[in-house]
Amino acid sequence: MKFGALFVFFFSLTFCSAQNEIKKYYAVDANYFYGTIIEHNPHIAHLITGHPTGAILSFQRKTYGLESWERRYNYPDFGYSFTYQDMQNEYLGQNFGLYGHFNFYFLNRNLMFRVGQGLAYTSNPYHRDNNYINNAYGSRLLSSTYVMGNYHRQNIYKGFGVQAGISLIHYSNADYKSPNNSTNTFTFNVGLNYLLDHENHPEYIPKERSDIKYTEPVHLNLVLRSGVNTTGIIGSEQYPFLILSSFADKVVNRKSTLQAGVDVIFSKAMEEYIYYRSVAFPNGNTTGEEDSKRVGVFIGHQLTFNKLSLITQAGMYVYYPYDDYVDQIYNRVGLQRKITDHWWASATVRSHGANAEMVEFSLGYRL
Repeated sequence: MKFGALFVFFFSLTFCSAQNEIKKYYAVDANYFYGTIIEHNPHIAHLITGHPTGAILSFQRKTYGLESWERRYNYPDFGYSFTYQDMQNEYLGQNFGLYGHFNFYFLNRNLMFRVGQGLAYTSNPYHRDNNYINNAYGSRLLSSTYVMGNYHRQNIYKGFGVQAGISLIHYSNADYKSPNNSTNTFTFNVGLNYLLDHENHPEYIPKERSDIKYTEPVHLNLVLRSGVNTTGIIGSEQYPFLILSSFADKVVNRKSTLQAGVDVIFSKAMEEYIYYRSVAFPNGNTTGEEDSKRVGVFIGHQLTFNKLSLITQAGMYVYYPYDDYVDQIYNRVGLQRKITDHWWASATVRSHGANAEMVEFSLGYRL
């Protein structure tokens, strides 16, 4: 849940610092959508009763290559989005979301791909007495991600343009509170866009060779990660966790950094889960004496936009004495912001397939 709020905070810092340095150009757009909830988990089948509808409103800054990172990414947009979604189910209610987003362009800028991450508010979350049917949202505040692919034409007539395509909207609290089966909505969307001050937008500054070639030697990173999560059982309390990580990174160009490292995980929720299984199922295979610690190795990639980076990692537990909690393969996705030449902070979600275990808040030092 807090991951979305921190993303918007990180994004605001990047957005505001860019505004203070160079001339700014803006655009707005509005989309209506109609779709369906995907049954990614059989436990939410009873909640899929209609076709969700809603709207996505966006405000973004256009880029024209005035900074080198803009040229490297084919002049993307970055800004904020607001979403409204009627889930068309009395137990799910309505969702309202606020996001930071990037727009990327392809095929002579006729194809636009957007990714947004933020925080959502749901009107009718799980309640053990009043709304126990809703096992998708365990909390009123949710982390939310949406992706959009649109045919996109700008400035067709006096700054106005059109767009149409598909979107996927995800809501989850990453096991911050149970239950947390989440929802994914696939939609078709259509809308209008408008360039503010459209008569004065500049031409794109061509890419330079220096924008492409760049490398760095291998660096070592030391990381402390923490947060809270639950055992995954409805009614579970929230427990703290601590992860000690170390990894090497290699910058291969100004966009991409490769990573390889190790995680040592101390989870109070997993310890409580082991105790619960030993008491609730005394004739089962859990004795209560099992070790809750885990050690994982991972490889990853860092995609850098100015001071903000997208982190993707895939790992496997090499020490995992109790294997009845989550799968052995895990992944980590999130955002990292550079603070100084050595210090950085990140907010990431660590998952096992579609099952999110925890939101990690991290502080790292790069040697």
